Order: sequence, then structure tokens, then C-alpha cells
Amino acid sequence: MKNKRGVEPLKMAKTKGSSKKQQNRGIDFKKIKRKIGRKLPPPKNTTNTEIKSKAIVLPEQSVVSEKAGLALSKKGLTLKELLQHTSHHNVKVRKDALMGMKDLFLKHPEEIKLHRYAVIEKLRERISDDDKTVRENLYQLLKSVILPGCKEDNQGPVISLMMAYIFNAMTHLAIDIRLMAFKFFDLAVEYHPPLFFSYAEKILQNYEDILQKNQFYLEDRGKLKNVLAGLVRCLLLLPSSKEVNLLAKNVPEQKILQAFEHDVPTVFAEYSVIIKKLKNLVPVLVNCFQDFLPVIHDSLDAQSFDCMLNILRSLDHAVTFFIHGVQQGHPEPPPVDQSFSSVLLKKLLVVFPLSPMHHLSEKDDDRYVILNIAITEIFMHLSEWICPPGVLFEKFLTFVEYVLVEKSCSNVRSGKAVREKQISTLIPFIPKLVSRVIGNWKNRLLQAFTKTFQDCSPESSVKLACLAAIEEIIISQEDLLCTDVNDSGQFDYKITLVRELPKLLVLLGNRHPSSSKVVLHLLLRLGQRSLLYDDMQGLLKEFYSTDQDKGNICYGPFLRLARDSQELSICCLYYLSQLDSTLLKSIASCCLCQELDPFMLFRIIEVLHSTYKAGHIQISDHINFLITLASRYKVCPENIFPATDRDKKTSNHATFKSLTSVVCSCLSQMGDNSLVFVILEKVILEQISLKPPLDNSCAMLRILIALDSKPTRLSEQSICTLSNVLSAYLIDVAHCVPEYNDESTIHGQTRCYYLLPSFILFDRSYKLLNLVLNVMGSLINGRSSSLLSGDHIRYAKGNSSIINAIVSVLLWMQRDAKVKQILYLYKEEIDHISRSICSLQSSEEINVPIEERHIIKCAIDRLKTLTSSLYQ
Repeated sequence: MKNKRGVEPLKMAKTKGSSKKQQNRGIDFKKIKRKIGRKLPPPKNTTNTEIKSKAIVLPEQSVVSEKAGLALSKKGLTLKELLQHTSHHNVKVRKDALMGMKDLFLKHPEEIKLHRYAVIEKLRERISDDDKTVRENLYQLLKSVILPGCKEDNQGPVISLMMAYIFNAMTHLAIDIRLMAFKFFDLAVEYHPPLFFSYAEKILQNYEDILQKNQFYLEDRGKLKNVLAGLVRCLLLLPSSKEVNLLAKNVPEQKILQAFEHDVPTVFAEYSVIIKKLKNLVPVLVNCFQDFLPVIHDSLDAQSFDCMLNILRSLDHAVTFFIHGVQQGHPEPPPVDQSFSSVLLKKLLVVFPLSPMHHLSEKDDDRYVILNIAITEIFMHLSEWICPPGVLFEKFLTFVEYVLVEKSCSNVRSGKAVREKQISTLIPFIPKLVSRVIGNWKNRLLQAFTKTFQDCSPESSVKLACLAAIEEIIISQEDLLCTDVNDSGQFDYKITLVRELPKLLVLLGNRHPSSSKVVLHLLLRLGQRSLLYDDMQGLLKEFYSTDQDKGNICYGPFLRLARDSQELSICCLYYLSQLDSTLLKSIASCCLCQELDPFMLFRIIEVLHSTYKAGHIQISDHINFLITLASRYKVCPENIFPATDRDKKTSNHATFKSLTSVVCSCLSQMGDNSLVFVILEKVILEQISLKPPLDNSCAMLRILIALDSKPTRLSEQSICTLSNVLSAYLIDVAHCVPEYNDESTIHGQTRCYYLLPSFILFDRSYKLLNLVLNVMGSLINGRSSSLLSGDHIRYAKGNSSIINAIVSVLLWMQRDAKVKQILYLYKEEIDHISRSICSLQSSEEINVPIEERHIIKCAIDRLKTLTSSLYQ
């Protein structure tokens, strides 16, 4: 290449040193050739992020050791830590702390009782919490865990710790917090009702203030409903005239809160303050109710209905408290004046009865009826103190008649419980209405009430309410019903109502014992006022027992009721003017049933005997009843000496012995024994001739000797009949009771119990003993065929058994001092028995087994001792 002058520069020759220097010079960027498919190596300047560590093992961690043995939540927090977290600035932490406390208390319930005061002191700060979920979680924690866990202890001090914070929340600027505060107060009153009386003035003032702030009425009716429900609970604690009336009537379905009756003061110093506050609160409630009236004409939703119903209930409790003040005579200030009552009544009656503009469903229609019933309650209570105009009174009478007739006849099953509750609310007012109305309305109300009582189901609450009303209508107003002698309709309704009671007993059965007890109480009170009718006995018979085909007995509800109900039913019998034989037979069937408690058995006999003394049972019917018990009572086991321990436990021998004594005592008190014996003689011989069990035969003989005398009153025909029966009875006794010479043993005492009636009869009638010995001799003398054909012998079977039993009887007669003296008169009869036995033993004509011949031979040897002693 030429330069500017056009001269080419000279080229210098390359030396060896310069080429070597050029080779040693470094290369900045060396290009590396890579083969396709090979993995690229990591760059040299990359950072190694791999971390390697070794575990550090400590013998013990301090945090775990501090919590050892403490109650922990699911997240491992102690109660102290959870309480600290409830004040955390983060909402989620506060909410989780409350949930953790719930878990901890459910797992360790003892922590509640140990730390209840510390827990309440910390949690009460959350009553005014800004977050809605925190307040709601706190409410649920108190309601479901903390307060129930402290229920066994005195909750007054625990709940008192929250009151200052609850009242502070009631004056909070945020409406939600204020409404929630009333919910907390409602919970506090629920668990400690006396709390209301300690803060009555302040709480009523707060209710008045919150109800006057009506900006939230149409916005959130659910919260208003909670406020009104709390007010109802508070006013329900006030003493009222309704409470006194309901307790007097003893209507179970209508009882108000009585769980804390002993805590509620009957007279308290702030009575006048509560009256004053309630008088200010009532107009506010009325205005609040009127604000809901536009909703009625369109569509009455559930929340609006609940609010209106709670308003009416609050008004009703306030009115009954006013009336209670008047009845108790609180002079200063007057609880309520007539002008105040008239204004209240007019405001409510302007819209009565509440009705929709168009047809609604059955459920919506029931809501209007319930509201109208609530207004009717207020009217009925106010009408006790002021006299309403006749037009308004008839307006309410028409509505009451409509509810009783139309609602009770409704066939729609879906709203059955609602309709029963509606009718039950009005039933208690029927007696007062009947007593106040005149003319046609009295019969109309009685007709509607009677139809309601007949149509409602036996187990319904309406039935119970009607029973209380019947007692007041018939018993308390008996004189009132008798004032108009020309009006027979009222008496017809009374008779109809009374005759329905036995039917109701049968329908109730044993499925509703409390209802049956109420009916029996009413029947007893009616009986005490001589208001029971004899034609009711046919229905009462079904209550006890009825005879079925083939001799079977169908027992009624009586046997399965509790003892106190059975006692009531038996006492009612005393007040019937004349007990017929069919009813006595039905009762006797119950007495013979093994399921009947022995105490009740003797109680029945006692009451019926008193009824006989009062002249309500004929003597023949009463005797038949007592003899039926003695002759047909089944003694279990039938063996005199039970074979097993189980038989000993289930044995009723002692009960039957007591029954026999009671029957003998009753018969001996019925009048002249000689006249009673004439009636009784034939009956007993008929029963004992039926070959009853040994115990029943013994009872018959004991009854006979209880009324007999010495010499005997038995007729000749009766003695002849009795000789056949008595000989078989003695043979059975000898067969069933083992022979022991020691009279002090249980066997000896038992033998004396069964033999004594026969020996007494022998002492009173020598002829009877003579005939018995002849019958025994004829049994043996008639050989084998006669021995086995003894119709009255029940237990001893076979030649040897009967002969051995006869010899035992003769030996027992010898041991009795009085009978032994009589036996001397009948040596020939005893010799005849001895010869007959020997003849049978030596006879070759009769096929007698060897074993039986040996038994007969032993009997002959035993009999020789008797004959030898007689001849000595």
C-alpha cells in the first residue's frame, strides 16, 4: 500500500523473537466449539445456592416446659394467651382467640369454674367490639359454653361483672352495637332473672330510647325482633294477675316462667319506678305497632309478624302488671287510670280485627289470627278494670266464637299445632266471658266451647286448657248456671261436658299419664260437689276392665297408670250415688290381676267399704265383690312351700293371707253378723264347692267362721254339703303339708293355719265332724273306685296317698285338745276307718302295687296309736 507520496513502505523481515512474543499473548474471548446434543456445563461465575446444615439437639426447650400440664387449645395456646389475644388489634386474631377458648372449654370444662371471673372480666371488653363477627362469636361463647358451665354455681356475681359494659354498649353511637347490647342483656336475664329487678329503671329507659329510634324499623327487622324478644322476657318476670290465675287453675300448658320463682321478689322498693317507666314505654310500643300497619295490608312477612307479636305481648304483660298493682292495693302512684286504659284500648281496636286486603294462604291467615288473639288478650285483661262499650265487646265475642268453631273444625293437618296454640290461648277466657255475657251469647259461647272440647284430639294442649275451663265453668260458676231455671240449655251443656270425661280417660289410655291425672282430678272435684252422674258408670267400666269372648278380660288404662292416678280414680267411686254390680265386677277383675300393686288392692277394698257404709253399694253386691276376691285371687306358686328361690321371691302367699284378714274384717263390720251370715252362707258354699285351690278354700272357711258362732248357724243342708267339701280339703292339706311333730317349725305353723278353720267348725258342730269321719270311711270302704272318684279331692291322688292323708288328719285331730275330746264320741267311726284300711291292705281282689301296700301298712301302724289312746 502506497503512502501519500506514492512510495511503498519498506517491509521489515520477521524475527524469531517477535513471533514468540506474539504466540504468548493471551486471547480475550476463546471460542469453544460445542457438539450438538451435549449438556452445557454451568458457567464459571454461577453462585452455589445449596445450603448444608447440621441439627442442633437441645436437652429441653423452655417454651414447652412452661406449658406442661396446662390446658391448651387446638393451636397449643393457653387460656392466658387466648385472653391476651382477645385484645389484639387484628380482627382475625380476636376472632380466633374466641374460637380457641370455645375449644379449650369444651375439652377442659373445669377451666370455666376455676377462671370464670378472670374470663368474664377480659371478655366483657368485647361487648362493644367494632367487628360484628367478634361480637357474635362472643355471644355464642357465652350462651353455649361459659354460662351453661357456671349454671350450678351462683351466677349473680359472674353476670354482674358484664352489666356496666352492656349498659355502656346500649348508649354506643353505632346502632349495631346498641342492638347487640340488648341481645347480651337478654342472655344475662335468661340465666339470672333477678338481675332485671336490680336494673329495672335503667333497662326500661334504654328500651324506650332504642324503640324511639325508628330509623332501623324497616331496615333490619331481625335486630328489632331480638330487642323486642328481650323486652318480653323482662316483662314476663313481673308479677301479674295472669300469673296468679294460671297458678290457681293449674294449667300445665299455660304456666309462665317459674324456674326462678323463689328469686323474684314479691314486694320491691322500686315498684313505683317500674310503673312510671312502663307508662312511658306503653305509648312507644303502641306507636311502634302502628308503624307496622302498612305492612299488614300488603304482605306480612315472618320478621314483621314476630315484631308485631312481641309488641303485643309486651303490652299484655304491662297491662297485667298494672292490674296486679291494683289487685295488690299499691296506693302510690296508681298503677293505671281509666283514661290511660281507654286510650290504649281505642288505639288497638281501631285496627281490630287485623285482616289482609286479599286472600292469603293458610299459613299467612294463621298469622293474622294470632295477632288478633294477642289483641283479644289485651282487651280481656283491660275489660277486667274498665267497662268497654257493648259494640266493642260483641266484636270480640264474634271473633272468639269464630276461632273456637272454625279453627277447631279445620281439617288442614299442616297447621294443626298452630291452631291448637291459637285456641289454647283463648280457652282460659271462656269462663269469665260466660259469666259476664247475658242472653243468647251465653248459649253460643257454651256451644262453641263444648264443640271444641269434643272435636280436639285427646292428647292436645287444647284438651288440657278445656279441662281447666270446665272446672271453672261447672264448679266455680255452679250457682251462676243455676240462676236462670228456665234455660235448660246451660244444664244440657254442663251434663254433656261431664259425660265426656270418662270417654276422655279411655281415649287417653296410658300414653298420656299427666293428662289422665288432670281428668281424674277434675272428676274428683266434680264428685265432691255431687256433680257425677250414675250413667257414667258404663264408660268408667271400660277404664277398669271389660269382659271379652270366651271369658277373656280386656284390662283398661287403670292398671298401667301411676299409683297416684289410680288413687284418684278409686276415690272418685265414693261420690257416685249408687255403684252398680257391673262396675264392681270390672273393678274386681283389676283386683285379681297380678300386675296390680298390693297396696292399691287394699286401698280399693278400703274405699269401696267406705262407699258401702255411705249407702252407695248394696249389701249383696258388696258381699259378692269381697267373696270374689277371696275365692278367685290366684296364689302363686300354688305349692304351699315353693320349690325354688325364684318361686319364693315371686310368692304372694303373704299378700293373700292379708287379703283374707281384710275381707273377714269388712264382712264383720257390715252389720248384724247373723243377718250377714244368712246372705253369705249360700255364696260361700257355692264357691267352695267349685273345688278352688287350697288357699282359696282356706280363705272361704276363715270367712265362714268369722261370721259364725257357737253353736253353729249353719243349716242342716249346709252341714251336709260342707262335710263332703271339708273331708276333701283336709285330705289335700295333709297331702301338701309334710308331717312334723314340732309345731314351732314353719311346716307346723303352716299346718295349723290351714287346719284351724276346720277344727273351729268341728268344735261348733259335732255333727259336722261325724259326717266328715263317715265320708272318709266311705272313701276307703268304697275300695279303689271310690278312692279315685273323690270329686272334691284336688291334690291327693292314688289309694296310698289318700289313706296316708286320712291317717295324718286323724292324728292331727288327736293333737288338738278340743277336737280330741270330741273324737271320744266317735270311736266307732274311727274303728270303721281302721278296719276299712286293713281290709283294703289285705284284699287280693284289688290290684295294689307292693309299694302302695307298704305305705298302707305304715298308715295302719300309725292309726293304731290313735285308737289305743282313745280306748285308754
